[in-house]
Amino acid sequence: MGTRPRHKPEQLGEKLLKIRNALGLSQSELLKHLEADEDLAYHRISEYESGKREPPLWILLAYARAAGVHLEDIVDDELDLPSRLPGNVHYRGLSRKSPTPKK
Repeated sequence: MGTRPRHKPEQLGEKLLKIRNALGLSQSELLKHLEADEDLAYHRISEYESGKREPPLWILLAYARAAGVHLEDIVDDELDLPSRLPGNVHYRGLSRKSPTPKK
């Protein structure tokens, strides 16, 4: 049984570039803004924006938070980014509770 390649969003790179431009940041400034400057080289941003490479999930989530949009808005080709960025989505998720010790 063969494996099929995972679907890659066609608009992903274009959306990531739009987010960076809307935030008015260079590639290296964006890495700092995403708190990824110690983990990634700035040329990765170019690779993501050109579609040569797909960013890891944690980077996509950082983009979504920086842009004030839902992650789905970035990865779903059927959805457009808001015309105005940053958007108005604010992440206020529930904090993880520490597990209760078992007795």
